[in-house]
Amino acid sequence: MNEIIPLIIRWYETVRKPLPWRESPTPYHVWISEIMLQQTRIEAVIPYYRRFLAELPTVYDLAAADDDRLMKLWEGLGYYSRARNLKKAAQVIVNECGGELPRTADELRNLPGIGDYTAGAVASIAYGQPEPAVDGNVLRIVSRITASDEDIALEKTKKAVRERLREVYPSGREAGLLTEGLMELGETVCLPNGAPKCADCPVHGHCQAYLQGRTDDFPVKSAKKSRRIAERTVLLLRCGDRYGIRKRDTSGMLAGMWEFPNVSGHITGKEAVENFGLSPEIREIRPVGTAKHIFSHVEWHMIGYEISVASEDPSLTWADAETILETYAIPTAFRYFTGLLR
Repeated sequence: MNEIIPLIIRWYETVRKPLPWRESPTPYHVWISEIMLQQTRIEAVIPYYRRFLAELPTVYDLAAADDDRLMKLWEGLGYYSRARNLKKAAQVIVNECGGELPRTADELRNLPGIGDYTAGAVASIAYGQPEPAVDGNVLRIVSRITASDEDIALEKTKKAVRERLREVYPSGREAGLLTEGLMELGETVCLPNGAPKCADCPVHGHCQAYLQGRTDDFPVKSAKKSRRIAERTVLLLRCGDRYGIRKRDTSGMLAGMWEFPNVSGHITGKEAVENFGLSPEIREIRPVGTAKHIFSHVEWHMIGYEISVASEDPSLTWADAETILETYAIPTAFRYFTGLLR
């Protein structure tokens, strides 16, 4: 590992992409970008990152942000607990840390929403601490370099890799360069799907999987549990040019987000009217198609109806389509139905 570290750093300095969070790697910028990049493609994150920082340029702005506005800024990125934890952590940083993110990984891990990976990324990139940030990319790279048969889905494997890297990690500027170099290597060369681009790899001469002709054998990773299928029926309740929406509970999946009224199961339009206790003055019930959304552990299979009503149900919030699209944070799960409003 000592031999490959300078090779990765030199390679990264020649190929690094000009990303906005690399232009000014302050602790706040690194933290926001790393949270956004979890489970999300770089190309998708860039406009969100720029818009987020334009509106919330400091940790003080984030700590004081209106919840609905914060969710609207995050709308479409998914995994919305990330945004809620960002605000919670910002409030801790402002109230208990003098507005400065902690410098060490151990201290960073005490903040809401920050685990081992994010703590390592912020500590190494922003503060030059000799702290690895071990994610799937790093696990895959190390697994191939060492031709390791250890299951990278197991926490004990992640811990072992983290400890092994910590023993040889550089400090100062090179700590951040190595962290970002490993990320870049995993995203562009040592690929997760399809054949790795070993000819472009700066360390293929040290990679045991490559030297043994076994790159397809690594990493070893146990299969995930299959996702559960959940059927739901979604209603676009329309009164004139206004639609009824409601806010989800403050806990659980998609907590605090806005949604179209929906119910578990696939039911008919008539059953939907009865289920929601709608006014008998129903003017029209029209099927509007089907949609599917995949979460990490469950798939929603949805059917929908537009139901025209004579009066607005006071238990819902009513607004025209333009206001809903511009003001209210509706989860990506309902993208098909927000598309119908357009």
